[in-house]
Amino acid sequence: MMFLRVKLSAKTERNYGMAAMTSFRSVVDPADCDFLGHMNVSRYFAACSDGVFAIQSEMGLTASDMRSGRRLSFAVVHAESDFRSELSAGDAIRLETSIIEMGAKSITFRHRLVRSEDDATAFETVFKCVMLSLETRRAADIPDEVRQRADAWQEEATQQR
Repeated sequence: MMFLRVKLSAKTERNYGMAAMTSFRSVVDPADCDFLGHMNVSRYFAACSDGVFAIQSEMGLTASDMRSGRRLSFAVVHAESDFRSELSAGDAIRLETSIIEMGAKSITFRHRLVRSEDDATAFETVFKCVMLSLETRRAADIPDEVRQRADAWQEEATQQR
């Protein structure tokens, strides 16, 4: 997979060729910070967890569908992460989520946590997730209509346009 990385300034980079969804927005609260004075690691992953639920809802796997419908949800089975820049109290942030790969029962998301002020990527992680049956607690096939909606955020699909 290839995408173009364009350097906009000494502190700012942006990836082109990605169909990313803004899946989370917030402002870093002082309570999100640890005694080192920056946002705690747990908050980075909390933002990504919220991002997965936001994008899966856009794919038709809503909270009500999880509770009383098909009872399916994506569950993280592997993560690889890079912390690139500190975030501090008061920083406005957004999470950009795209899809790297989709298999029969799994999907791989790329999450980029961006400081809005300068568009600097503070954190990037790749989550490999399985489609989990909440009844059997086993991997299940990703429904066709979920796959079709997911195509909107596939990185490769954007590059071919």
